[in-house]
Amino acid sequence: MKNIDAVFRTLQRSPFRRRFHLKSEERSYLAQKGIEDTMRHARAFIASRLAPALPANDGKQTPFRGHPVFVAQHATATCCRACLAKWHGIAVGQALNEAECRHVEEVLERWLRTEAARATQSSRQAAFEFPTSSVDKAVDNAD
Repeated sequence: MKNIDAVFRTLQRSPFRRRFHLKSEERSYLAQKGIEDTMRHARAFIASRLAPALPANDGKQTPFRGHPVFVAQHATATCCRACLAKWHGIAVGQALNEAECRHVEEVLERWLRTEAARATQSSRQAAFEFPTSSVDKAVDNAD
C-alpha cells in the first residue's frame, strides 16, 4: 500500500483524475450533511463495493455523480479494485483488510475536505468580484 501523500502527488499528474470536482448539488449535500455523515456513507460504500475480494460489477460499481463520495472515488482512483491496485498498491483478488479500508477512507476524506475548502474559497472570491453584466459595462462606458 502506497503512502497517501505519494498517491496524491501521482493523482495530480493525471488529467483524467484532476478533472473531477464536486458540482453544486454534491457541494450542497456535503455542506448540509457534513463530513462526518458523508464519511459514514463512504465507509458503507467501501464495505459493500470495494472491500470484497471480488466485488459485484467491479470496474462499473461506482457512479460518476449523485453523491460526493462517488466523485471523490473517481478523483482519487478508489472507484474499483483495478484502480486501487494501480494507484494505491492494494492487491486485487483478496478482501481489503482493516488498514486498507482505513487507507481508502483517509484518501476520500482528504479529497472531500480539500474540495469543500476549494468550493468555499471560490464562493468567497466570487462574492468580491466586480459584476460584469452588459448593464454594468454600459454604465462604465458612459463615464
